[in-house]
Amino acid sequence: MAKTVVPEHEGERYPFLIRVFGVLSIIAGVVQIVGMVLAVLILVALIRNGFDFSQFEMTGHASLTTLIVGAVLILVSIVLAVLFLMLGVRLLRRKHEKAALLCSIMIAFEAVDLVCRFMLGGFGTELIVPFANMLILFALEAYSDPALREERLLQFRLREYEDRSAQIDGTLGRDATGRGYITLNFFNVFWVFVICSVLGLLLEIVWHVVVVDPGVYEDRAGLLYGPFSPIYGFGAVLMTVALNRRYKSNLLVIFLVAGFIGAAFEFFVSWFMETAFGIVAWDYTGTFLSIGGRTNFMFFCMWGALGLVWVRFLLPIMLKWVNKIPWNWRYGATAVATALMLVDGVLTLAAFDCWYQRVNVTMDYEHASAIVAFCNEHYDDEYMEKRFQSMTITPESASRA
Repeated sequence: MAKTVVPEHEGERYPFLIRVFGVLSIIAGVVQIVGMVLAVLILVALIRNGFDFSQFEMTGHASLTTLIVGAVLILVSIVLAVLFLMLGVRLLRRKHEKAALLCSIMIAFEAVDLVCRFMLGGFGTELIVPFANMLILFALEAYSDPALREERLLQFRLREYEDRSAQIDGTLGRDATGRGYITLNFFNVFWVFVICSVLGLLLEIVWHVVVVDPGVYEDRAGLLYGPFSPIYGFGAVLMTVALNRRYKSNLLVIFLVAGFIGAAFEFFVSWFMETAFGIVAWDYTGTFLSIGGRTNFMFFCMWGALGLVWVRFLLPIMLKWVNKIPWNWRYGATAVATALMLVDGVLTLAAFDCWYQRVNVTMDYEHASAIVAFCNEHYDDEYMEKRFQSMTITPESASRA
């Protein structure tokens, strides 16, 4: 009878701090579940007793979108409470592989929780807990994942030697299994994002100068600092992940998949910017097959063409040039660049939130946090209008309660 192969680390005790986190996860999960059950029971009792809820009627610019986002947040909170309870049990029972899988699922739910809270309340202290949870779950997943532990504990030196040899041969970053074009690791994916954010911005500027408003330059940047348009960076990452193992597929297949991914992501970004900040960066209303003015048939085709050019021609060139980064600088440069991009991204979101509050006349200058005060001082309305020239802000479109 064949024996079941169990990973060497499976069953090993977690360090003390992780076990403490497991206990706290169980307690937090139980408390939150009990609290939600009590809240539901109280709500039902109030409804039965004919309680008048009209005094809590939402005012301002609250809308159906606000209610939907709030409902999603409640549902996600319930799911996370159950998942934290399960995670705590798995940590205490030393189920490393199952804990790693559960962490991956919880990271996705925490991301949705973070987005919902941001859309309802803006950039505030309520984002600290879900953001901290995501960081802890990332670290816990890395520690628990069998492949990562094996690489860290048993194969680090071998991997270093193999990477050095591959860089000399010019094959570093290629998928060694042959199933895909590149290895989908953090290094490759991060530089795909950065390079395509820059190329996308250049393409946007040229398109505006040549087609939209001939001869007129308009800054199309999407972040406070640097020549970056992150929608193209994220779009390229999604296309790379989706088409990595299909890079030899029929050209029409690549075109259609890339077009669908790009158009869907463009729609989502437009919706998020408008509902979170009341910001409209583009409007295709009235164009052929426009979907809510957020995307249309022409840009579906453009995304498809860009994806085709990227997967078949530009991705190999990008991999070649990225691998020219000296070995001694490879991971250090990536770590520094990642930190700078994160700071730039967080500051941009904070600046958008402050811009919204100023235009909506809801800014509390007296009790503003340090980051809000910093944004008000350095990124006022004039700065934002000059930096993000293609964007207009209408608070009435936001989903804030």
